[in-house]
Amino acid sequence: MRECFKCEGLWLDVSSFEKICADREQQSAVLGAASPAPTHPAKDVVNKVSYVPCPECAQLMNRVNFAKCSGVIVDVCRGHGTWFDRDELSLIVEFIRGGGLEAARDKEKAHLEEARRQLEAERLKTSGSLNMWGVQQSEDRLGGIASARGLLKILLD
Repeated sequence: MRECFKCEGLWLDVSSFEKICADREQQSAVLGAASPAPTHPAKDVVNKVSYVPCPECAQLMNRVNFAKCSGVIVDVCRGHGTWFDRDELSLIVEFIRGGGLEAARDKEKAHLEEARRQLEAERLKTSGSLNMWGVQQSEDRLGGIASARGLLKILLD
């Protein structure tokens, strides 16, 4: 963990941030050490968007909305860690404690399930073949027709 005393930002490596996200004791420590709310509005820092380099590899980090829905935009280097501007880590901990992470996971699961259903519907739609009239038939229907044809052959012979 590194802290910038000038801007009050915080750098956490990947494993430290994962521990905070998973451990209520760690979250309490973050909330207990949180900076007091500013008594005056921040100057130009709030609205200024800039990409910052990773302190480990110096590559520009990606700006990401934590959990895709928290509203807290953090700077992330996938392999090394996350940069939090002042109070962002506290906001994330509050989001997690308020059930935001579980809600985001549930939303993502529902989205993946819907995508799976759509893929399955497309697969079924395209898995059929054309009959002699050019109409698409599913494999199940073709199997049923073949079985019926075999049964008729046995009965009529």
